[in-house]
Amino acid sequence: MNLPNKLTLLRLILIPFFIAVFYIQFTGHYTASLIIFAAAAATDFFDGYIARKCNLVTDLGKFMDPIADKVLVLAAFTVMLADPYNTNVFLHLGDWGLILGGVGVSIIIAREMAVSSLRMMAAKKGKVLAAEKIGKVKTFFTDIAIIVLIFSGDLLVWAEKAGNALNIIGIAAFVVSVILTIISGISYLTKNSEVFRA
Repeated sequence: MNLPNKLTLLRLILIPFFIAVFYIQFTGHYTASLIIFAAAAATDFFDGYIARKCNLVTDLGKFMDPIADKVLVLAAFTVMLADPYNTNVFLHLGDWGLILGGVGVSIIIAREMAVSSLRMMAAKKGKVLAAEKIGKVKTFFTDIAIIVLIFSGDLLVWAEKAGNALNIIGIAAFVVSVILTIISGISYLTKNSEVFRA
């Protein structure tokens, strides 16, 4: 197993630790979990960069990398939605916050499943579907939303006003992420609709 693949595997290994630290109650546990999330997310950049620069792209990497990306992001949103404490970053906005979070995360899951299925269908036909720029912008806003929302969890305890402001910024980034998820999903499926044809 080469270095890029080891980094991808490390991303998967870090996910349970991220989840555990997120839920274990100690001062600054949200920030600690955020550091683990950031480390895991950083491996996504480095594994791809090293694989391309050193010509270490492998079929295993092509298979593992998107799975690790999706599991990391979806795990982050899931633990935030399921957080039972008062600092729940979605519950902080009341019932509408949970509705917004639940619907938004469902849309993100649906998009990822649809795009992954399309890529598998294309692969069977010997086609490689390139990522679109809007998908990369979507990923950027998704990561920003996760980082800001998790950090707001600790700020809501340490400095409530700052936490409230950061929480709103995180929710706004999440809404933008969901909108871009819908647009990029429709674009991806429309531009590659020939894959569905026999």
